[in-house]
Amino acid sequence: MNENASAKELFEMGMAEFANAKYDRSIANFTRAIEKDAGHALAAVSRGAAYLKLDMLDLARDDFDRAIKIDPDYARAYHMRGLVSEKRGDDHTALSDFDRAIDLNPDYGAAYYSRAALHAKMANMEKAQEDIEMVAHLGNRNMESFMNENNVWQTQHMRVEDAIGTELER
Repeated sequence: MNENASAKELFEMGMAEFANAKYDRSIANFTRAIEKDAGHALAAVSRGAAYLKLDMLDLARDDFDRAIKIDPDYARAYHMRGLVSEKRGDDHTALSDFDRAIDLNPDYGAAYYSRAALHAKMANMEKAQEDIEMVAHLGNRNMESFMNENNVWQTQHMRVEDAIGTELER
């Protein structure tokens, strides 16, 4: 490991290890990133996610709390902390964190999904259905947005139509 690596470089190395399910190694890199930049909320959440994967719930919660202290409006940190609470069987605390994540980011589909699953577990089927509908809505909206922004064929097709329209107007 490069001792002169920046917090950003260490974070990126941690993410690469996390993506390869090498959670212990990702934790080591995230820890070094946090040591270099104590305000790196994303490194704290990412290390917490690695701890969560290893079922190290206390350490995971500590990191999500750390990220929330750094950035009180960080929706993902609340969502992830809610997952820890749910795993511990503290459904009401989990629900509160999922609600907060959604309040902070109303387009956060994963938080709606987690809250829907929790509502279903708690036999709140109407609320679960509402959240699942929101997940579907957000998925459809995101897909439409992606297609509109990235559909090369559609873009080229529209240019051809514009050119034909211009030629017909002559």
